[in-house]
Order: sequence, then C-alpha cells, then structure tokens
Amino acid sequence: MAEEKRRNLGRGLNALLGETGMNANPPLAAAAGEVGEQTRGLRTLPIERLKPGRFQPRRVFDEASIADLVESVREKGILQPILVRPDGGDYEIIAGERRWRAAQRASIHEVPVIVREMTDREALEVALVENLQRQDLSPLEEADGYRRLAEEFNHTQEELAKAVGKSRSHVANMMRLLALPEAIKGMVDKSELTAGHARALLTAADPVGLARHVVEKGLNVRQTEKLAGEAAGAAKAKPAKKAEVPRDADLAELERDLAASLGVKVKIASTGKGGDITITYGSLEQLDDILSRLTGKR
Repeated sequence: MAEEKRRNLGRGLNALLGETGMNANPPLAAAAGEVGEQTRGLRTLPIERLKPGRFQPRRVFDEASIADLVESVREKGILQPILVRPDGGDYEIIAGERRWRAAQRASIHEVPVIVREMTDREALEVALVENLQRQDLSPLEEADGYRRLAEEFNHTQEELAKAVGKSRSHVANMMRLLALPEAIKGMVDKSELTAGHARALLTAADPVGLARHVVEKGLNVRQTEKLAGEAAGAAKAKPAKKAEVPRDADLAELERDLAASLGVKVKIASTGKGGDITITYGSLEQLDDILSRLTGKR
C-alpha cells in the first residue's frame, strides 16, 4: 500500500492530468511514461457546467492576480485546459479554478477541459500537488498542503519534496509555520509578514509581541532573526519568576490556630475538594508530643 502511494505521487501532473501544457516537475513527468494519454478526455464545456472543487487548497483568491489573468484570458483565451471530474450532470474542478473564475469575468462562455474519473482521494492529492508545483499558494496554504499530503496519504517529506521540485528542508521549514500562533498566521495571510519573518518568530519568547514590533517598524528578515535570537537569549539567562498565588484567608487562619495548638509549624495546601496538611517537628520528643495532642493520650 505504501509503495502504491509513493508511485502515485511520483507519476507527476503530466500523467495525472494528461495535459501537454502543464508545468510539471520534469523528473516526475519523465517518470510517468504515459505520453499517449496526454489528449484523452480533452473537450470544451459551457462554463456554467463547471463548479468549484471541494478539495481546493487555496483559502484566499488574490483579486489583483485574477484581474491580471482576466486580461490574459480576454486577449489569448484559456491556453491550458481545466482539469475536471464528472459530478452528476455537471463537472467538479480539480485543478484550474483561477482560470475558470477569470473566464467568467472575461465573459467566456465555453472553456477547454480535461475530464478524468477520479476518486475523492485522487482528486484531493492532485489538487494539492498541482497547486504546490505552481508555486502560487500563500505560505500557509503551501504549508497546509504539505501537511494534508503527509497526514492523509502518509507521504514522507522526502517524497513531497521530489513531487513539487523542492528541497526536503524547504518542505520541513514550511510545515513548521503551522505551529505559529493564529495572530501571526493572520499577519502572514495579509502579507504583513513573509514566510522568512514567520520562521524567525518561531523561536521567540513572545512571538506575537515581536511580530507586531516587526510589522510596526518594517523590519526585514535578518533584523527579525537578530531580535528573536536576542529575546530568546535574554529569556534563557533570566529565569522566570514564579507568580505568587494569593493564600486563602480561611486556610491561613486555620494554619495559625493549628500551629498554636500543636506548638509547631503547620502548612495547609488545598488541592480542590481536599488538601494536604504538613506538620514540621524538630525532634522525636516533639513528635511524641504532637501525637499525644492529636490522639488525646497523655
């Protein structure tokens, strides 16, 4: 089963999508060995027959980018077919939703598509790999794409790196971004911080506070790394002071009463419904006296 998963991921998008115009990773395309399949399923469909895919990894569609694509579509048309799969009487988009959106705005009535029968698993995997190879996802969308491929298909970081033409360290570093606080993720999504800034903040003692400072001052990645390192060093050199928990007044009063009755130091600690009583004695004679007082035996 694991070997089958690795083989599918390594087929590349030219094989999976059957498109001659895909910018698939060359080693993957060469490994496919399915040149004869490239034009199978190619046809033209009315644009209203297509609908967005359920497995689209993109969370935000950049309006400026789509506007540029609209102008290109108006001038040259849809040069690269949209990958779809049958869904009832319509077709679900697996790869190419930006082209479909741009075609709508450009008032294009029919678009070229490649129709493939795919399971949900195959549709999700292709949608993720296609977007990751194109390098047009946001840093967090890219990171989440790697996570989903790793978790849902049991792919290793090495396999993911080969599939999208990246280094293993790049994949690992991007996936680390998922550990960031939500406030910093929001700054990355708004392009206030880059992926480089975000990685530097991972080791900061107060990542959110430092992130706000970086945005406010417009610091670059190198400056951010320096600040994060200095903050981490200062926090390590200065041990954190334990916050004092205010004592319950009733417990404190009971401690004093019991200490006066027994003639020794007494400490009462509450643990919720119950608690602990600690009695400190200085000698066996004092212990014997305490036991006598507690048992009433003299």
